[in-house]
Amino acid sequence: MNAKSIIESGKAILGIEFGSTRIKAVLIDDENKPIAQGSHTWENQLVDGLWTYSIDAIWKGVQDCYSDLRADVKKQYDTEIKSLAAIGISAMMHGYMAFNDKEEILVPFRTWRNTNTGKAAAELSDLFTFNIPLRWSISHIYQCILEGQEHVKEIEYLTTLAGYIHWQLTGKKVLGIGDASGMLPIDSTTKDYDAEMVKKFNKLIEPKGYKWTLLDILPKVLCAGEEAGCLTEKGVKLLDVSGTLQAGIPLCPPEGDAGTGMVATNAVKQRTGNVSAGTSSFSMLVLEKALTKPYEVIDMVTTPDGSPVAMVHCNNCTSDLNAWVNLFKEYQELLGVPVDMNEVFGKLYNNALTGDADCGGLISYNYVSGEPVTGLAEGRPLFVRSANDKFNLANFMRAHLYASVGVLKIGNDILLKEEKVKVDRITGHGGLFKTKGVGQRVLAAAINSPISVMETAGEGGAWGIALLASYLIYKEGKTLPDFLEEKVFAGDNGVEIAPTAEDVDGFNKYIENYKAGLAIEQAAVTAKK
Repeated sequence: MNAKSIIESGKAILGIEFGSTRIKAVLIDDENKPIAQGSHTWENQLVDGLWTYSIDAIWKGVQDCYSDLRADVKKQYDTEIKSLAAIGISAMMHGYMAFNDKEEILVPFRTWRNTNTGKAAAELSDLFTFNIPLRWSISHIYQCILEGQEHVKEIEYLTTLAGYIHWQLTGKKVLGIGDASGMLPIDSTTKDYDAEMVKKFNKLIEPKGYKWTLLDILPKVLCAGEEAGCLTEKGVKLLDVSGTLQAGIPLCPPEGDAGTGMVATNAVKQRTGNVSAGTSSFSMLVLEKALTKPYEVIDMVTTPDGSPVAMVHCNNCTSDLNAWVNLFKEYQELLGVPVDMNEVFGKLYNNALTGDADCGGLISYNYVSGEPVTGLAEGRPLFVRSANDKFNLANFMRAHLYASVGVLKIGNDILLKEEKVKVDRITGHGGLFKTKGVGQRVLAAAINSPISVMETAGEGGAWGIALLASYLIYKEGKTLPDFLEEKVFAGDNGVEIAPTAEDVDGFNKYIENYKAGLAIEQAAVTAKK
């Protein structure tokens, strides 16, 4: 069947992902290939010292994104989307969305970017003997409890952004296991929240006398391929303002962007890994065995089918780099030269590769927000050089490219050098890899490992969640890794770039300078309030 027939017969599958700067919808056919897409640009807001997106922005955003998808379908195929085989919803992981019994949000959505939960995360890490990151939902709720915030006693439901959207579209309070593992640690044997930790937390808060215990307010955990409800009439109105879409479409379990990144890069098998590099960055290595001990900078999460994953999550990646590129764009406009942003990025990125392997001594700290891996509660973007450093455009851009994965390197050095984690294949995806070969070469140097990038890398998490929706209806008894290997990727592991000794040595010198200069970043945070 051609794409038009697939859409008209209701066999197309829809994936929607809420990223940090863009909501993206991807429509795929019955062979899992993208046939249409839509998007909506949005930005988080700093309100009362906390990063958030409003409920209004969430729904206006998804409606605009879906309308954009409908327009693409109309333009390409001159038809309408009336029904779909399945839908999947994905979003930025973690954070805090707490609702009362009237389904009203009790405090503005607190995103993964917030670093105000240090006391709670430290106490819970001690209690659980397990690293609990600042951005996890359990850290957020316990911080609210420690601060005596009034709304806590009214909580009826606590979920993530993906879980919230899915709940409103289907009426089901469920969450994919990967996203759930960013709310509270998961026991990979039971494929559910860790029972011992649930017990410890309930005992910890018992003196507060709340009407709820933890499992009362958390979503039910589901693995990839399990039924997770269907689109309701209410859900149709929230998604499609035209009212053309029909209710009754099945949805797969909602997942976090880490899980969809693993799926989109065929990295859910043991000894595979992926790196997502965009507004934030994270690496995910699927483990053969548990780590020898907990590490403050390593988060233990799961694949969408429940395998343990070591995750290094960095709050900052390309935002500062993009800001500098936009400065060059403004300069080009001042000269009256027409601007093609793909060309601007391409020229600057490729020129960076002609610079010194150690960036000539230049250092960039890309901390738009705080960075827990390096112990910074707040961020101050900084460019640092001394008078004797080799200050030219190539080294300047290379320093910013290195900075985009610098913190990622610090975390992965623990896994690959100290824990001796074995990885057969690491795949890169996200905005950093759009300019062919450059981000890939930089990341290969950073973690001293070959990096693959697939042609589909640009499709990202929206495609990943569409594939999980496809797995829901076409799994035919296959495991998720086998389904991806046989039905989606068919042995295509992308184009690989191996690190050179010179690049690895240069990056190691850069990162030593970087670590030595963290005191400068800390001083900037302290001095500029």
